[in-house]
Amino acid sequence: MRVTVLGAGTMGNGIAHVFAQHGHDVTLVDLNEAALERGLATVAKNLDRQVAKGTLSDDDKAATLARLAASTDLAASVQQAELVVEAVSERTEVKAEIFKTLDAHAPAACILASNTSSISITWIAAQTKRPEQVIGMHFFNPVPVMKLVEVVRGLATSDETYATVKALSEELGKTPVEVNDAPGFVSNRVLMPMINEAVFCVHEGVATPEAVDEVMRLGMAHPMGPLQLADFIGLDVCLSILNVLHTEFGDPKYRPCPLLKQMVTAGRLGRKSGQGFYAY
Repeated sequence: MRVTVLGAGTMGNGIAHVFAQHGHDVTLVDLNEAALERGLATVAKNLDRQVAKGTLSDDDKAATLARLAASTDLAASVQQAELVVEAVSERTEVKAEIFKTLDAHAPAACILASNTSSISITWIAAQTKRPEQVIGMHFFNPVPVMKLVEVVRGLATSDETYATVKALSEELGKTPVEVNDAPGFVSNRVLMPMINEAVFCVHEGVATPEAVDEVMRLGMAHPMGPLQLADFIGLDVCLSILNVLHTEFGDPKYRPCPLLKQMVTAGRLGRKSGQGFYAY
C-alpha cells in the first residue's frame, strides 16, 4: 500500500517507521525541512537500535529505509496515496486546512486517517467530501514499541473503511481496538483526569512529584508514574487534551490544574524541553 504520513515529529516519524518496516511504500511529509531531516534521522536511529537488539537484520533495515521517501510538498505527496495518516499539531484550524487539501488532491478511493488524540473525527470528516473514508488511527508513543491502535469511527465512517484500517493495523503487528467518536476517545478520557489529579496533588502540597509517582507505581502497579508519563507525553499536549475535554463535556472535573497551565506557560513541557516535573 502507498502511504503518506503527515508530520515528521515524534508520532509521525514513528508511524512512518512502522509502515515502512512492514513493507509499505511511505512518504513522510513536513513543511519544515529541518523537522523532516530530524524525523528521518530518528527513524534511522531507531532502526539501528532494533538491529543492535537483534530484532531486525541489516538487510531489513536497508529495505525499510529504501521504502521511505520524504517531501515538503503536501499536495504532490498524496496524489498516488491509498492511505494518508495525519500526525500534525493538535490545532483545529491546522487540521481543517490539511483535510481540505487532502480531500482536493488525494485519489477518490484514498482513506484519510488522523492520529489525533482528542479532536473529533466526525468534525475532521466534515471538512471533506468523503466523510465515510475518514477515520481515527490513534497510535501510542513510542510507535514502534506500543501495540495499541485506537481505531476511531466518526459518525459517517463506513464499515469498509473501518475493516480496511483494522486489518492494516493487525498487519503492522498492532492490536486495533474499535472506539466510537467522543472527546478523548477512551485512552485520554481515562488517562488525562488521572494525570490532572496527580498534578493537583503537587499543586496543593499533598505530595512531591516523586512521592505521587511512587505511590502509583508501587500501589497500583503502573510501570510509570502519572507525572513521569505526563513529562514523556509533553505537558503542553496534556493541557491541550484537557482543554478539549473541558470544553466539549462542560464538566468541571476536566478543568486543567493551574500548575499545569503555569508550567506550560513557562516552557516546562517535560522531556522534550529538558524540564517538566523532572529534569532531563
